[in-house]
Amino acid sequence: MAETIVIDAGHGGTDPGAVYNGRIEKDDNLNLALAVGNILREYGYNVVFTRTDDIYETPYRKAQEGNEANADYFVSIHRNSSLYPNQYNGAETLVYNQYGPAAEMAENINRQLANVGFKDLGIEERKNLIVLNRTRMPALLVEAGFLNSDVDNTLFDERFEEIAYAIANGIDQTLSAGRTP
Repeated sequence: MAETIVIDAGHGGTDPGAVYNGRIEKDDNLNLALAVGNILREYGYNVVFTRTDDIYETPYRKAQEGNEANADYFVSIHRNSSLYPNQYNGAETLVYNQYGPAAEMAENINRQLANVGFKDLGIEERKNLIVLNRTRMPALLVEAGFLNSDVDNTLFDERFEEIAYAIANGIDQTLSAGRTP
């Protein structure tokens, strides 16, 4: 039986997320989340999207949707931002706890994103994020580069499909490792 994975496109609707030079995080998040989810469907996974268009739902509602779907994993897609433009660049993944299946998946995703060209900023524990602490399944939040980094935006735009495959392959690598041949 195929695992069910919730793919959450961060922000949306009235919540734009980070904004930089006309670029809006909620749009990048949605485009990447849909691409990752479609790849996972091609791989045979059941995918539940928290949004497929520009709407706002609270993080609590998104976590609730994952719980109601009895999902096996919850993956939230975001772009990072820093105080100053071009201050940082790279990808990182946030988890509730740095041990267990979510952390293993985060390591696999980060490794795949580094292969595409992102600087690997590692895994960070964040116990205060609702999509990580209100889900009953392992959950992680992928920061696919900094929205206010010209280096990361160029990478995001020029290698978008490879980035989507990197995230999907990191997820698949984790889940297929637990299967017996």
